[in-house]
Amino acid sequence: MLQIVKTGTQEAEDFLSKLKERGKLTDESILKTVRRTLSDVQAEGDKAVVRYTRKLDAPRISAKELKVSRAEFGEAYLEVPSDFIDAITHARTNIEKFHEKQLQTSWMSAEPNGVLLGHLIRPLRRVGVHVPAISQLLVSSLLMSVIPATVAGVEEIAVCIPPMRNREINPYMLVAAAECGIQEVYKCGGAQAVAAMAYGTKTIPPVDKIVGPGNLYVQFAKKEVYGHVDIDKLAGPSEILVIADSTADPDYVAADLISQAEHNIDSAAILITPSLGFAEQVKSAIEVQGESLPRRDVLTEAFANFGAALITANLSEAFALANEIAPEHLELHIENPFEGLGDVHNAGAIFIGPYSPEAVGDYIAGTNAVLPTGTAARYASPLSVDDFLKKSSLISYTKTALAEVTPAVVKLAEVEGLEGHAAAMKIRFEED
Repeated sequence: MLQIVKTGTQEAEDFLSKLKERGKLTDESILKTVRRTLSDVQAEGDKAVVRYTRKLDAPRISAKELKVSRAEFGEAYLEVPSDFIDAITHARTNIEKFHEKQLQTSWMSAEPNGVLLGHLIRPLRRVGVHVPAISQLLVSSLLMSVIPATVAGVEEIAVCIPPMRNREINPYMLVAAAECGIQEVYKCGGAQAVAAMAYGTKTIPPVDKIVGPGNLYVQFAKKEVYGHVDIDKLAGPSEILVIADSTADPDYVAADLISQAEHNIDSAAILITPSLGFAEQVKSAIEVQGESLPRRDVLTEAFANFGAALITANLSEAFALANEIAPEHLELHIENPFEGLGDVHNAGAIFIGPYSPEAVGDYIAGTNAVLPTGTAARYASPLSVDDFLKKSSLISYTKTALAEVTPAVVKLAEVEGLEGHAAAMKIRFEED
């Protein structure tokens, strides 16, 4: 499954070029479809949401069924085992604990001349969360999107999840939402859900920000509504990059590469190592471990599309290449992984050492698993409490302090040709 390629070759260059183009929002036919969907929902509201949801998910759903009822939440609890609720509680506790450390408070500082400057920090009022319902249940995506918002103090959180064909939301998703304190869940997904949250309908009130993953239609829709509402990020296909040396355990590395490749056929799973022998061991381990997995067909295609072991001259080259790729998930399986941290500049999340698999970060470590993808780790960060807070600058001057800066403000305003600005300063001292 895993191709082995030496860096500096044409084969390596071709793979890296293909990797960088993966998940780009360039498909004009998808964009055209998304724009039509957004326009329909903006014009027709619930009617359009129902029409698209019938077409794509639940053929018999009605407008009155879009919002999940209290009874449906109660029924969901009857269908899930208690150990699932225990696992949700464990994960929620860890995620809350980590994100509480990100909280900020409003502040103000006083200068000797009486000037007061600061930030007033407030949570967003209403946020929408999109949780896709693809071939896997993405309970973890719901937790990672909702919990930072609740920690931030967001007053209203609406969650949109595509329904099953029987017009119901998977009970595991409903229980996970309820355990996070969410009671506002809607049976719709895709571009129509993004449109409903952005523009509002009779059933779904508009939000201030939309977060959460989704397919290309969702990402195009989020990109289109940005500016009308805020969004978290444009999330592409998932990816893992492992830097390893000959001291690493090939079975561990193989398992972690598989754990990412099984997501989807466009998932990327990359090993970078200076050891050809180690790469060959990992390749063999992937064949053995993948044989018995239920999603073998998916991971086989994923490895064929975006899987590779890149052989470098040394670890320095490995880190340089990893920084160029800027992966969503980076694992360090090297002799001194903490020393290697100094060489990491671009990564969404960094998993340090052999007992820190990417899977623990996906579910229960507490760090956020909504991460920048597609080289966006060059400039972007994981979803956090900050994404649900806004800051207003605070400025207070005394008359004496304002007099001190008036000549400078007047001069700058005059240079810019903004005489009104200059006059607004001077008028306060005309009687002196």
